[in-house]
Amino acid sequence: MKSNEWLHGFRHSSPYINAHRGRTVVLTIGGDAIVHGNLINIIHDIALLSSLGIKLVVAFGARPQIQTRLDDASEESSFHRGLRVTPEQQLPLVLEAIGGLRAFLESRLSMGLVNSPMHNARIRVSSGNYVTARPVGVLDGIDFGHTGRVRRVDVAGIEKLLELGHIVLLPPLGYSPTGDAFNLSYEDVGGQVAAALQAEKLIMYTEHQGLLDDDGQLMRELSARQASDRLAAGMVHGHDGDLLRAACDACVRGVRRAHIISYADDGALLEELFTRDGSGTLVSSDNYEQIRQARVEDIGGILELIQPLEEQGILVRRSREMLETEIGSFVVAERDGTIVGCAALYHYPDESAGELSCFAVDQAYRRAGRGDEILAMIEKLAKGQGIQRLFALTTQTEHWFRERGFQPSTVRELPGLKLASYNAQRNSKVFVKVLA
Repeated sequence: MKSNEWLHGFRHSSPYINAHRGRTVVLTIGGDAIVHGNLINIIHDIALLSSLGIKLVVAFGARPQIQTRLDDASEESSFHRGLRVTPEQQLPLVLEAIGGLRAFLESRLSMGLVNSPMHNARIRVSSGNYVTARPVGVLDGIDFGHTGRVRRVDVAGIEKLLELGHIVLLPPLGYSPTGDAFNLSYEDVGGQVAAALQAEKLIMYTEHQGLLDDDGQLMRELSARQASDRLAAGMVHGHDGDLLRAACDACVRGVRRAHIISYADDGALLEELFTRDGSGTLVSSDNYEQIRQARVEDIGGILELIQPLEEQGILVRRSREMLETEIGSFVVAERDGTIVGCAALYHYPDESAGELSCFAVDQAYRRAGRGDEILAMIEKLAKGQGIQRLFALTTQTEHWFRERGFQPSTVRELPGLKLASYNAQRNSKVFVKVLA
C-alpha cells in the first residue's frame, strides 16, 4: 500500500515555508562537516532553501584542512585558549587551505546535473571582503599573530547580494584597513554576521545531534539566559562551548533563534526549519516563547491540550462553554502559534486565596521547564491580585508541587466556595504555597 506520510509532512510544512520566505538565515559549516559523506545532502538542502526564497549566508570553517596543510609543510601548530596561533610565516598556508575549500564549496553549489536535486538550480554564489577583522593580539604573553576577531560586518554589501538572490559564502577570514588578513573562528564569523544582519536564524552544524547534557541526552531547548548560565558555570566545553557561545551572543544581539544540528543526519536542516520540534538544540532569545493571558481564540488549542489529561482522569472535564466563560482566568504558553501549556488562576478575595487549576503542559515540553515558567506567571498574577495563599488540588503530581514550595494541607483549609464544590470521589490532595 502506498504511503502518504510524505504528503502529510509536505502539507504541514507550508506554514514554515511561508514564514521563512524572504528571511535571512545564516549557516555555519565546519571543516569536519565539509569532508563528511553527508555534505552532498547538505548542499542539496541549501539549494532547496534558496529555491524557496530564503536568503542564505554560509560561513564555513577549515580547521582540519589548515591542520593538514601545516602538517604537510612540517609546520608546528600551536593553540591557546582554544584559538590557533597564526604566525606570519604560516599565513600563506592558512590562506591556501581556506582558498581551496572556498573553491570546493563554490563548485558543489554550482552543480546542476539532470536527475539530481540541483538540476536547474542555477545558484549564484558570492564571496568577498565583507568582514573587517582585528588581531587578537597578545594574551598571557603569547602573540597570536594573524589570528583575529570580527570587528565589523559590511551589512549593506551582504544585503545587496541577498536581495539579488545570491548565496553569500564567507570564509573564516577577515581583513584590516592596513591590508592584513586574519584567520578567524568560523563560529565567530557566523554569529557576528547573523547579529549584524538581524537574521531570523543562525544554524550551526556539529558532530552530534545537538548539545548533549551530562547524561548524553539531547538538550532540545535553551533560552539565551540559560545558555549563558551554563557557559558561566563551565558546564559546556570545547567546540560545544564555542557553538553555544556564538548562539547565545547572537540571540542576545537580536537573532530570534539559533539552532545547533548534526551534519551527519540527512535532512537535519530541513527538519529543523520545517517541523515544529526540529532536530537539534534550539537556543532562543528570551522573548521567543510567549507566556501570556489567554484569549478566546486560544480555546481550541487549550481543549486539544487538556482533553487527553481529562480522559486519563488527571484533570476535571471542562466544556468549551465553560472555557469561554472562564478564559479570562487562564494563561497559556504559546510556541509557533501552538498552545503547549496552560493554567488557570481563580481568585477567592474574601480569603486572600487563589486556586491554581487546569495546569497542563504538552508532553513533549515537560522536561524543558515550561511548567516552571507557567507557575511563575501564575504566582506573579496572584501577587498582583493580593493573593497570599495559592492552593492546588492534584491526584498525580504531588511531588512536582512539593518540590516547588507547596506544602500538604487539608480539604478543610480550602476557601468556603471551593470546599462546597470539592469532589470527594476524586479524593484530590490539597497543597498550599504562601506567597511572599
